[in-house]
Amino acid sequence: MRAVIQRVLESSVEIGGREVARIGPGLVILLGIEDCDDGGDVEWLAGKIARMRIFADEEGRMNRSVVETGGGVIVVSQFTLHASTKKGNRPSFLRAAAPGHSEPLYEAFCRAMEAETGRPAGRGEFGADMKVALVNDGPVTIVIDSRARE
Repeated sequence: MRAVIQRVLESSVEIGGREVARIGPGLVILLGIEDCDDGGDVEWLAGKIARMRIFADEEGRMNRSVVETGGGVIVVSQFTLHASTKKGNRPSFLRAAAPGHSEPLYEAFCRAMEAETGRPAGRGEFGADMKVALVNDGPVTIVIDSRARE
C-alpha cells in the first residue's frame, strides 16, 4: 500500500461538478493499493500517517501530528501510484490491485483514519473521475509504502 501525503491549507474533491469533500488545514492522502496488501497494511499505514509529526509547533518546528492539530483528512484512491515506467513510454498498472480487492481496503483505510483521528475523513469516489484541488502547505509532500516498513 502506497500513500502520497500532502500537508494542505485547504483541499476539495469534485465529481461531475459536485463537491463531495472539503477540508481546511490538514492532509490529502492519495492511496494506491496492490494485490498483496491486506488489513495489516491498512492499520499500519493509517496509524503511521495519523501520528506523523509534520505540522508546526509553537516554535515553527515540524513536531505535531494531524491528530494534535485537529486537522482534516481527505483520502483519494489513486491506482496510478503503482505505475511501472521501466519499459516504453506508456505506464503499466499491473501492480495495482483490481477493484474487487482494492475498494474494500480503501474503505477500510478511510475508516481506520477516522478511528485514528476521531474525525470523519473526506473521500473521493472509488473509480470516479475526480478533480482534486489543494493548496500544498510548505510544500510538504511525503511518500510512504507499507512494503518498505521494515
